[in-house]
Amino acid sequence: MRPILALAAAFAATPGGASPAPSIAITMDDLPALSPWPEGTDRVALARQITEALAAAHVGPVYGFVNHAVAERDPAVAPFLDIWRRAGLPVANHGWSHADLHTVGTAAFIDDIARNEPYLAAAMKGEDWRWFRYPFLREGVDDAQRLAVRGELARRGYKIAAVTMSFEDYLWNPPYARCVAAGDKAAVAELERSYLAAARDAVRASRSQARAVYGRDIPYVLLIHVGAFTTRMLPRLLAQYRQEGFRFVTLPKAESDPAYAADRNPALPPVDSLSRRAAGKDGVYRSPDYGPALAATCQTQTHAGEPLR
Repeated sequence: MRPILALAAAFAATPGGASPAPSIAITMDDLPALSPWPEGTDRVALARQITEALAAAHVGPVYGFVNHAVAERDPAVAPFLDIWRRAGLPVANHGWSHADLHTVGTAAFIDDIARNEPYLAAAMKGEDWRWFRYPFLREGVDDAQRLAVRGELARRGYKIAAVTMSFEDYLWNPPYARCVAAGDKAAVAELERSYLAAARDAVRASRSQARAVYGRDIPYVLLIHVGAFTTRMLPRLLAQYRQEGFRFVTLPKAESDPAYAADRNPALPPVDSLSRRAAGKDGVYRSPDYGPALAATCQTQTHAGEPLR
């Protein structure tokens, strides 16, 4: 098909010649548990709530990125992973202990990746678990370290799970635990409002970044975390994405877009994150910082949970 005819066909393929609906792949980090959580929380029940919310929203297979050290150190949360897999949801590598590459160094970081693999291979039984999400999204203190890790990922057959949309949802967990302990329902309601507002801001930011860098929407890869508050908010969050016109796709489908070529093949030269490449360009929206307000919320009350790590 000639280029002009192809363009016309693509234009006509959507109602009224409108742009196609933007797409988003949901991914979840820090399985099987991310604390703090309100006192008395059934952490395994979080798995059922999450998987039921994903199924009800018809999101499709959502990759969960696992730190298996958590399950080995706290057997009480290990059933979370079984529930996740029985729901037909895939798991992938987030490092055994969520090690920080910039702190532990290259050799220890690669060992941490490898230490997670026996669980993943057994849990996935021939399905594709060779996706890697960098803990803290830190890819190296310099080019040499970054290339060394990418080379090892390529040798092991991994694709990198990029992040092109995020709103630091984990920041809502500590104030939620504090506010529940305080019995402050009004504060919890404000947390719910600000959480959804932050998600909307992240949509606006990521779409403006993609348009500045690529001149178009790309399939976005959303990072959210397993935690008590995101579990509470997940049905509303997914509904909000649909209301904003998004359709849900899988991580492999999203990263089949050329924008993710260097992530699908770590042997290729790396590129900076979408947000860094868009920085300073005209028309790019910058999300407000919700951190200070969240840190101050219900701060006079006793903290209700302790981190696993």
